Amino acid sequence: MMKAIKKRMKFSPPLVIAGSFASLIFLGTLLLKTPFATTHAISWTDALFVATSATTVTGLSVFDPGTTLTTFGEILLLILIQFGGIGLMTFAVAVLMLFGKKVGFQNRIYLQESFNQQSVGGMIKLVKLIFIFVFSIEAVATLLLALHWMPRFGLGHGLYLALFHVVSAFNNAGFSLFPDNLMQFAHDPIVNLVLSGLFILGGLGFTVVMDLHYKKSFREWSLHTKIMIVSTIVVNVISILTVFLLEYANPATLGAMSLPEKLMASYFQGVTPRTAGFNTINYGDMHNSTLLFTMLLMFIGAGSASTASGIKLTTFIIVLLTTIAFLKGRTEPEVFGRSIKIETVIRSLAITTISLLLVIFFIFLLTVSEKLSFLPLAFEVVSAFGTVGLSMGVTNQISDLGEVFLSIVMFVGRIGPLTLFFLLMKVKKVNYRYPYEQVHTG
Repeated sequence: MMKAIKKRMKFSPPLVIAGSFASLIFLGTLLLKTPFATTHAISWTDALFVATSATTVTGLSVFDPGTTLTTFGEILLLILIQFGGIGLMTFAVAVLMLFGKKVGFQNRIYLQESFNQQSVGGMIKLVKLIFIFVFSIEAVATLLLALHWMPRFGLGHGLYLALFHVVSAFNNAGFSLFPDNLMQFAHDPIVNLVLSGLFILGGLGFTVVMDLHYKKSFREWSLHTKIMIVSTIVVNVISILTVFLLEYANPATLGAMSLPEKLMASYFQGVTPRTAGFNTINYGDMHNSTLLFTMLLMFIGAGSASTASGIKLTTFIIVLLTTIAFLKGRTEPEVFGRSIKIETVIRSLAITTISLLLVIFFIFLLTVSEKLSFLPLAFEVVSAFGTVGLSMGVTNQISDLGEVFLSIVMFVGRIGPLTLFFLLMKVKKVNYRYPYEQVHTG
């Protein structure tokens, strides 16, 4: 019996995925503690926190990476971000393919779990396309940004800064080598458009990008792709307008800017909360209403099988559609002429409920361990769960215990709440049901 359980655990896809991220975090922590990685000694908890933040492509940091890390440390951070964004298992399979080795069925199952696919068919082809797509996009974006930054920072350093920020943006990490993140580029259209384009694209999800590549018309797209594209556009437009209206007269954020500058800053801060974590204005100066709205966006997150986290945009849309279906007296949610299975609805509700409970639980823990105000702590937890990386400027004030709490939140946010649930619980399918009985709700 024990052998059967051990065998099941050994090959459990959720366990392997979680283990791959944990291993990368452990290795990153050890390397960040070496004297080659930092300009001065950092604590083990600081090393763990930043390694976790990079591997889970979050972007929260307890120190300024540009001044605390050496070139070796910055490159290490870059590698953790790239591996964490695409997934260690994806890289492992790519190495096997590179050396002409056969990719076994078990590895294909791991890939299926990583990219949330319905079957193992076509996984090798998907991995090839992902690598071609990722490195092609990053190469082109690096060239564009380097040409823009080279006159200001020099040939070599301009290219290096461009590469770092492009990888950080595409993988939705939000790490920057500038002490003010991207606030000095708040009115720079090239920086704003290139980096935002990268994290929006990375946040759509690889399967959506592949679907767009092979199917040119809206009618041919899968239902998942249709929901992602339409909802991304709608949510981004609402977010941009909301930030613009709420912060329009705030003298500490948009108030002192011209109308074009306000529109540029509103655009960037409207699209970044669900995915990246870069900021061109100071979140600590924003109105509470804007911060609360930003927390909602961070909790929702971006696309499934993308480099971002959160409950995922499709999950939020399905919960919304289910509510609308109930109000209309329908038994199943419908969208674009298709019905959504009850299993998908239940999964979406489970993800949302578990995620909400986890966020509330860790907010409670931080309010116990920290002496800071409630809103900055709540903002920090939601940002960590969504692996966004935005902060009201209190990350470096968090205690060692608080850093451990946030590291756990980032890890859970990256692997997904359901993956954590399947790791902790023994799931057993049953082929029976009990009789129905009425329960009063509402």
